[in-house]
Amino acid sequence: MLIKRRTFLKVASLAAASLWVPRFLKAHARPGALPTRGKALVIVQLSGGNDGLNTVVPIHNDIYYRERPRLAIRASDALHLTDEAAFHPALRGLKHLYDNGELAVLHNVGYPNPDRSHFRSMDIWHSASPAHEYWQTGWIGRYLDARCLPKSCTAPAIELNDSVGLALKGQRYKGLAMREPAELRAIAQNAYLLEYSSSKTTYELQETPLEYLYKTMNDAIAAADYIFEKSRVKPSSANYPDTPLGRQLRTVASLILSDAETVVYYLSLGSFDTHINQLPQHQRLLSQLDAALAAFAADLRAQGRWKDVLVMTFSEFGRRVSQNASGGTDHGTANQMFFLGGALRRHGLLNALPNLADLEQGDLKFEVDFRQVYATVLENWLEAKHQPILGQHFPLLDFV
Repeated sequence: MLIKRRTFLKVASLAAASLWVPRFLKAHARPGALPTRGKALVIVQLSGGNDGLNTVVPIHNDIYYRERPRLAIRASDALHLTDEAAFHPALRGLKHLYDNGELAVLHNVGYPNPDRSHFRSMDIWHSASPAHEYWQTGWIGRYLDARCLPKSCTAPAIELNDSVGLALKGQRYKGLAMREPAELRAIAQNAYLLEYSSSKTTYELQETPLEYLYKTMNDAIAAADYIFEKSRVKPSSANYPDTPLGRQLRTVASLILSDAETVVYYLSLGSFDTHINQLPQHQRLLSQLDAALAAFAADLRAQGRWKDVLVMTFSEFGRRVSQNASGGTDHGTANQMFFLGGALRRHGLLNALPNLADLEQGDLKFEVDFRQVYATVLENWLEAKHQPILGQHFPLLDFV
């Protein structure tokens, strides 16, 4: 039976996300295990460089209003958090979570020697590398390497996308990419692959490169079946917005509620690259983010699982303080991160708003290294030592 090239590429792509480890790599696996108390980390990537200053607005800062005469959010329109800070008016759901003590904001997050290229800066955030080094593995992927024993992890990390990004790629393990469970299972049920896998016995599968590929395909079929069946155990009946992010978070909720072994879920929303005509685009994207996260929080809270979930948002960089001539903002540096969940140790504004009177060539100065956030999440939520994963020690924060 011949296989079409397009079909083979789809199946091979699925196989590339398999978590099977060949024998010659098993000897290097380190002992460990994933968290056993049903915890989940949900990462939402705001692709393109979200404008942090118009997300958490410094409503009494004269510099902000002077530098953005057309783009600044009026204090009367914003959702007030403190005397100095307010949310963008599109974030009413997140404002409710903030008032409930279920949301924290960390300002001025970045890294030394910032890069304003989307691709390079995103690689730095994905890999957790220093800005001058190029790493081939991601921080979540290395977490999987450190904590997964061979055959002990079934789809521990899922990216809701067509392919697995750098963040979820380790040396031995990587996450599983999918848009939704039924589509993943349909790809895995390719007739040629099923016929080939059923015709091979365990004894026939030698570890040649071709047989290794087919073995990973076999394990990918099992992972796809597992995710599909888990998604049907307790499908969410909550009211989610009919947007890509809303549908993805509904899928995540269903897997969490069904006690899937998945620990990390990775999603993205964009593009926040608002060089031109920023106001309507930013309003639309923040509205989608707000509605989807508010529905997700309400769903898990109603099911008694909100304390088991930590949601983290990030963007590869912020925007410049001054507006440009096209009704937008250009690539900047430091930005804020949001943390949502029912088990936050600290909530609200975790540190001071950006200092607009002390800039670096028109850009915000970072004060918190994003790898401190990763170290905190690894140690205090994912129960893993951060230094072997991040390559050095970072002081921990106290939001979780």
